[in-house]
Amino acid sequence: MENVVKYIKEELDLNYGDAVVVGVSGGPDSMALLNIVVDLKKFLELDIICAHVDHNMRDESEAEAVFVEAFCKKHTIVFESIKINEYGDDNFHNEARSLRYKHFKKLVNKYRAKYLFTAHHGDDLMETVLMRLVRGSTLKGYSGFSKKISIDGYTIVRPLITVSKDEIIKYNKENNITYVTDGSNEADVYTRNRFRKYIVADLKKEDPKVHQKFYKYSQTLQEYNDYIDKLVERKILNIYPQNVLNIEEFLREEKLIQTKIIYYMLEKIYQDDLMLITDQHVTLLFDLILSNKANSMIHLPNQIVAIKAYNNVTLTKQNAENNVFNIELCKHVNLANGKNIEQVNEMEEDDNNVCRLNSSDIQMPLYVRNKKDGDKMTIKGMLGRKKLTDIFIDKKIEAKEREKWPVVVDSADTIVWLPGLKKSKFNKNKKEKCDIILRYY
Repeated sequence: MENVVKYIKEELDLNYGDAVVVGVSGGPDSMALLNIVVDLKKFLELDIICAHVDHNMRDESEAEAVFVEAFCKKHTIVFESIKINEYGDDNFHNEARSLRYKHFKKLVNKYRAKYLFTAHHGDDLMETVLMRLVRGSTLKGYSGFSKKISIDGYTIVRPLITVSKDEIIKYNKENNITYVTDGSNEADVYTRNRFRKYIVADLKKEDPKVHQKFYKYSQTLQEYNDYIDKLVERKILNIYPQNVLNIEEFLREEKLIQTKIIYYMLEKIYQDDLMLITDQHVTLLFDLILSNKANSMIHLPNQIVAIKAYNNVTLTKQNAENNVFNIELCKHVNLANGKNIEQVNEMEEDDNNVCRLNSSDIQMPLYVRNKKDGDKMTIKGMLGRKKLTDIFIDKKIEAKEREKWPVVVDSADTIVWLPGLKKSKFNKNKKEKCDIILRYY
């Protein structure tokens, strides 16, 4: 941990009286970091702002906020906490992270802080790299996350990135640092927990210092990424002026440069949220650009849409309006109408509450959205397409219910299922080949 202290004191641009925001959950990692920063306060007279978020998902969360606040009072540092009382329909972890960093950014601006410190450590980096290798990502994404990064108008620093979880626990024990534990970190239902408990644990058995090799790997990829970025920078003004892709100019480049330009577009709009992006999303963008259609659109995570209009492609965030939702269909989705859609391995029923699809027939991933004006779908067993409005009328669905009724579409915005009401031509019967089974309830 001496290297952590040395890094903060000698390599960061900290002067006497500077303000820093520290993200603190109350767990072993963040409490170790907060104690290090508190000790440095004696030398640099830092203004420390402890930023806490009560995610309100466990019974213990309120007591954890009280625990962190008590520490701050004892050490005369500012305690700023928010409690999240309501979540939307999107993926919980993505939304929780977004709300957390929104709180952090607000505090950085409020106190004019030079840095935001977070407690991500070497094991976290290993987990992130491995998850992205399995999921697919960009060159920058495969590197995990940076020790220091400027994003959204402020600088995030992760001083613990070079140390392991074991080193942090040892440091806490030697310095009598108390902390709280989150039981959900052991639940196998979460992907990151499975990587931590089984894959990372086995790698550490092979080499207790394997996290250092992952850190070197991360740095190497970032260096290569930076070099290729310099090549792309020479071309980007002509190919992607004012955040609009010129398809004609794009197609003149070699495939490597084309791929990097797509990565550049994604990295620019997702920034530190690259975990949301997979190889599949990159392929979808390529397909959109190369499509013969003059006007088309695909959906990407976090309500980002890619819109092709003749010779141009733009990435933009969908407007957040009342009753408007557009959610990537993962394993389970809570819907605006109070119902759910989940992906299951098998299902005996074959009514309109069940949909069987073959991913080779459609453009993945799938999304759930509400209806749009002019929506039409090709109903299984019928010629031509039928307006959703007519289907709602036939089924005697009231107008106020229609606004929240889920519509399942693929990434080309083709309707593949109207849950509970109609199946599309893409639906498979129980004897046909399918690799996606969805249940609406």
